[in-house]
Amino acid sequence: MSEVKRKLATILATDCVGFSKHMQDNEERTLESLNLCREIIDPIIKKYSGRIFHTAGDSVIAEFESPVKSVNAAIEFQKEIKKQNEDSNKNPKLYWRVGIHLDDIIIEGENIYGNGVNIAARIESHCPVAEILISNIVRQQVDKRIDENIHPLGKVDLKNISNDFEVFSILGDGKKKFGVKNKDIANKKPKFAILPFANTSNDEDSGFLVDGIFEDLITEFSMMREFEILSRQTSMNFKDENKDIKEFSNNFNLDFIVTGGIRASGKRVRINIELSDAKDDSIIWSNKYDRVIEDIFDLQDEIVRKISIALLGEIEVSSLQRSKRKPTENISSYEYLLRGKDNHHKFTKEANIEAIKNFDKAIEADVNNAQAYAWKVCTLGQAMFRGFSDKPPDEIMEECKQNIEKALELNENDFECHRMLSAVYLSNHDFVLAEDHGLKAFNMVPNDPRVLSGYGEVLVRVGKVDKGLELLNKAFELDPIPQGQSTSDNRIKDLILGYFFAKDYTKVIEYSFDLRIMDVRSLALILYSRSKLEQDIKASKEYQYLNQEFRDTDWTQVIDRFHIQDNSIEEDLRSFITSI
Repeated sequence: MSEVKRKLATILATDCVGFSKHMQDNEERTLESLNLCREIIDPIIKKYSGRIFHTAGDSVIAEFESPVKSVNAAIEFQKEIKKQNEDSNKNPKLYWRVGIHLDDIIIEGENIYGNGVNIAARIESHCPVAEILISNIVRQQVDKRIDENIHPLGKVDLKNISNDFEVFSILGDGKKKFGVKNKDIANKKPKFAILPFANTSNDEDSGFLVDGIFEDLITEFSMMREFEILSRQTSMNFKDENKDIKEFSNNFNLDFIVTGGIRASGKRVRINIELSDAKDDSIIWSNKYDRVIEDIFDLQDEIVRKISIALLGEIEVSSLQRSKRKPTENISSYEYLLRGKDNHHKFTKEANIEAIKNFDKAIEADVNNAQAYAWKVCTLGQAMFRGFSDKPPDEIMEECKQNIEKALELNENDFECHRMLSAVYLSNHDFVLAEDHGLKAFNMVPNDPRVLSGYGEVLVRVGKVDKGLELLNKAFELDPIPQGQSTSDNRIKDLILGYFFAKDYTKVIEYSFDLRIMDVRSLALILYSRSKLEQDIKASKEYQYLNQEFRDTDWTQVIDRFHIQDNSIEEDLRSFITSI
């Protein structure tokens, strides 16, 4: 392994304020104004011996050998841009923010990473418009060596770096003071969504590839505890319902948004991807890639790494040991896998049948494609529970078992298999193995709502109620309407179960009002909770449902399917419901 190259350097990060909004208003004029700004910025950076190592058009990151040269370069181009805005009739008039920090950096080819880069970018995001914001170490180096006044602005919260970081302004009046956020806010994990990528291909059949890459990226980020990421289905709902992106961000309290477009032509794939701040629409990172389809896995790794660095920093990202999820070296097998997943998500009988054929073809092309076996199990389960198959349930379950075992034999780190095995063992009342496989899936992918809800359901049943409720609430937050559903009922049913085991009967009643359709398990738990709260259960709507829809229910059999580990709780519930 080659030695990591490090050195001390001054990093300047600058970004155009409100660029995305200007582009929405008038692309051509905005690009014209941007080019005029870059004609000022780039030569001045070079004049002061700076080297630009990253640019997204509306943002620039440069390395300098001297803090004084870096600050003087920023002062000069900010003044020139201000003069241009005053003298020119070009619209829109663009303004820039600058962040500067001196720190250790990592050199990798033409690229630079490390704390110096991350902190400079974070400082820039706090910079008042048309000013320059510098760290204390830069201030110490340039004080009395530049002609401009330096104003202390207080301390800011730099996400995942410091919640007590002192900054100073140049070219401002020093009136905008910062206050440190409270600890809970400072420790908040970055929360973001990857929105469905636009398919810019001429061939509509390539949609499966576009959705497959989109889904794979979400899965990769779901493996990281340092992030919170919305589920695939929640992001797809945004696309299907044609929602306003700002409203969507506010509803889910997002910090960042990832957007992009994919064009597939033959064996070539072109990807444009952009990471932006959900609060002010500023672009944090963007890139364009042109690769052959065989390189798609390495490309996904690169995208995940670059976005992670932008949000967390090199030190944090280097500590993440994600299990490799490259499913196959055979590109035909991979394409059939993506086609199968695409059909699985359609939730129709015809698509279900086609999905199983796709997964069989993926396995035929590569018998070692573990994900194809795992997704075939998901699709067989969908067929059984939605009535898409004429096969007896026992026969389907046996086929599922064989495919799960094969998938685990090929890849013991496939979280899909552990997620499904947890559900299988729970249904068989083997709570030890259900918890064991649920924990394995959670440790691998701690942000996948399917894992959160499945493992959470197991935990509340085995007495680990607080942790179980935490996971169930997180699943509801990241994925309120689960895949294949049109309401939040399934998430609410899980929470009703959790709060029942927590003996928080008030919460059970509160969530009961959000149910669209009453199911037999929730009915029993709600009535039981009302009795514990000494409410008149016979005056409740649930009691009416009981008489109208469930009077002839075999409660012994039904409650057995609640999968309650504690026999005393199960018997108490059964005695109650049969007595009324």
